[in-house]
Amino acid sequence: MTESGFRDLEQSIIQRLEKGLDKRLTYHNLQHTKDVLKQAVRIAGEEGINNEKQLLLLRIAALYHDIGFLDTYRGHELRSCEILMDDFSNGTLGTNDLESIKGMIMATRIPQSPANLLEEIICDADLDYLGREDFPPISQHLMKEFLEYGIIKTEQEWDPIQIAFFEKHQYFTRSSQTNRQPGKLRHLQILKDSQEKASQNRDGK
Repeated sequence: MTESGFRDLEQSIIQRLEKGLDKRLTYHNLQHTKDVLKQAVRIAGEEGINNEKQLLLLRIAALYHDIGFLDTYRGHELRSCEILMDDFSNGTLGTNDLESIKGMIMATRIPQSPANLLEEIICDADLDYLGREDFPPISQHLMKEFLEYGIIKTEQEWDPIQIAFFEKHQYFTRSSQTNRQPGKLRHLQILKDSQEKASQNRDGK
């Protein structure tokens, strides 16, 4: 696939997501997919990935990693892989390339399970925001989505879920460990302090 071919694909995916995603997806929306694509390319550069074929497959994986949300919430990664295979049934990409892309998509499933550097890069890109300054508003968007879909029932459930997730999560690439881990630890401490304060207030201390 040429660079112009990728650009055409990117525009096609953007249009499909714009038109087809449920408006209740306040986190898993078009902006998230664009962000993951941007961060994946950045992290790949920092990790020394300069092979054009690898970069192309990574960018395609980033575009497709959440496209399954067009059809389903739970199990969206598998659906993303199915849509990928349908879209490339014309033979534009070989079997090995498609398997590589599917591996990257499935690696983002929580708990993340990357098996190689490209999979590590997309996993870190997918959760890049955990260590960024814009974590608070993005976190609120995810909480709103979880409330809309009944994954949590009340806002009070959210911070304990976030704390547990933070404590299990790890960044895989050296660049994300350097650039995002410190910010993530700061956000975790803020969440813990907030929880402790809320607990003290409930106990009347």
